[in-house]
Amino acid sequence: MLSVKLMEKSTPDLYDQHADLVQVATSAFRDYGGIRAFCGVIATVRCFEDNSLVRASLERPGKGQVLLVDGGQSMRCALLGDRLAQLAHDNGWSGLIINGCIRDSGIIQTIAIGVKALACCPAKSEKRNLGQTGVELHFAGLNFRPGQYVYADQDGILIADKALE
Repeated sequence: MLSVKLMEKSTPDLYDQHADLVQVATSAFRDYGGIRAFCGVIATVRCFEDNSLVRASLERPGKGQVLLVDGGQSMRCALLGDRLAQLAHDNGWSGLIINGCIRDSGIIQTIAIGVKALACCPAKSEKRNLGQTGVELHFAGLNFRPGQYVYADQDGILIADKALE
């Protein structure tokens, strides 16, 4: 398994030290993963009720990245379940932030990966290979670009254009 870097400082501490370098997400994401504090370089997927590209992304080595998934805030189906969360862990992803739903939350909380999402939904998504990867996303009051850095814990989500110490 690839090495995943865990956060050494909380988001409040990072904000206090780097307020001029960070942006703060405005939405209330819930924590579901077995790790509550995670960080990494942003990779992106935009999809709506179709998690095909989420799976395709997680099948590649994560190298400590965080996958941000813009599911358009849909509450009708889940874009991540226990099998994809385990795949992400096994392939070295630090975490996922999903602007939508997950399922299998009880199992996901036992997997050593960060997962933030808006809610849970038992319904699975479609598999039509629709969506985009590597694109700028806009949700939670922020623009997320591949290559930026994201820091997430139980206090919230920050993004920065460079790694913070």
